[in-house]
Amino acid sequence: MQQESDFLSELCDFLYPRNSYYGQFQPEYLAFNATLQEFSQRVSYICDLQTGGKLSPEEAYHQIHLLWKQLKRTRKELKSK
Repeated sequence: MQQESDFLSELCDFLYPRNSYYGQFQPEYLAFNATLQEFSQRVSYICDLQTGGKLSPEEAYHQIHLLWKQLKRTRKELKSK
């Protein structure tokens, strides 16, 4: 069971890498940094799928556009706190 847990942990670290936050510590900055890293990772996956022919350019654009709107909304919400 421990080996399976280690494998899943390593796989998760590989698929969803996270970098440390080095900016000024404020909870909203830290939360936005995590959201920004997730945005970056998802855009990368969408680009890879489009390059590999699994998504049309229009669908890739649409998905990235939706992610961008989410990121902007999150930023506004965090700024208003």
